[in-house]
Amino acid sequence: MNGARQGELFAASAALGARLPGGAEWPLLRRQLEDWQRALTRHQAPLFEAPAARPLQGGLFETSPSDPALTGELIDPLRLRAQPLSFWRWPEPPQRGAALYFVLDSVPAESDRKPPPLLLYVGETGRADRRWKAEHDCKQYLAAYSEALARAGMACSLNIRFWLDAPSSSRDRRALEQALIRHWLPPFNKETRQRWATPFTAEPD
Repeated sequence: MNGARQGELFAASAALGARLPGGAEWPLLRRQLEDWQRALTRHQAPLFEAPAARPLQGGLFETSPSDPALTGELIDPLRLRAQPLSFWRWPEPPQRGAALYFVLDSVPAESDRKPPPLLLYVGETGRADRRWKAEHDCKQYLAAYSEALARAGMACSLNIRFWLDAPSSSRDRRALEQALIRHWLPPFNKETRQRWATPFTAEPD
């Protein structure tokens, strides 16, 4: 589904935060949420399958030291340890230092066939133990996303994964982050929200 059709899908007063008379919110319908997820899956599912035979570490930057786009394609988020979004509350954070991180929804299966996950956000940080603890727009998008699914009777399983072989240079990390965003087109990154007509808002009315 292209950006124009996504815009049509959510234009008819369907966006989270749209108001009914009396100030009540107009919730998204299950069909609309499923359509939105399917559109994202059509782009991302082939990408999740592609890195299966590629190395995650060991010679990653040696393979293409000056090409962040290719380096981004070699990182497979599914081979990274999944953690709950509340990981930062643990007494000892499981990761520190520079990292790229990925927020996914491992969509629960409704049949014998497990659906592919949805990569919702890609970020970079120099302090993996603290970045998620601070204020973050993505947290608000995820809260709105979870609420919309719950209202529609749909489940989600949000998790975060850290890639700790990220460059120590913030400039190099940002270049890699942008390559990953272009590759995966995660809907909660500001660069791609318009493409997916993201109906979940982190902005106050």
